[in-house]
Amino acid sequence: MQATEAPSPLEMRRALSRFASGVTVVTGVDSGEAVGFTCQSFTSVSLEPPLVLFCADRGGRAWPRIRSAGRFCVNVLAEPQADLCGRFGSRRGLRFEGLDWELSRWGTPELPGVLLRVHAEVETVHRAGDHDVVLGRVLALDPGTDDRPMIFYRGDFGVEGSPDEVPGYLWGWSDR
Repeated sequence: MQATEAPSPLEMRRALSRFASGVTVVTGVDSGEAVGFTCQSFTSVSLEPPLVLFCADRGGRAWPRIRSAGRFCVNVLAEPQADLCGRFGSRRGLRFEGLDWELSRWGTPELPGVLLRVHAEVETVHRAGDHDVVLGRVLALDPGTDDRPMIFYRGDFGVEGSPDEVPGYLWGWSDR
């Protein structure tokens, strides 16, 4: 058997961009300050007990603060919410400045106009490469709007774009 090199980060990004995913913003409060980040790696894990999972970049600024707080809210974005995705997906994003948000009864930020809010507490965290895999125990579900979901596919929102284009500019990914 011949040894092969592992794929580069750019090769991984290009290949896995073919898997369409929803887009969420994970929020929390640490030391009285609202924090959050855009997250595509989110899924339901178990109905009994109710568990969800998301993956967070350990190098990010918001995740360590949410982890220490112990509770979070997953805000599932609707199709027209690219502005929220951009706010929380960029290192230079405005985050909560000028945004009309509310504090939930669980002490986590609820974003306006989302499809769903999943209120949870950190159950376990597993280290996986440069990310943490976070299992959260669901405390409550808060259905929001009935809009279409925001879809991230091939480095852009929606599935209408050219299959040859992978812009990546939205996340600071650039291979150009």
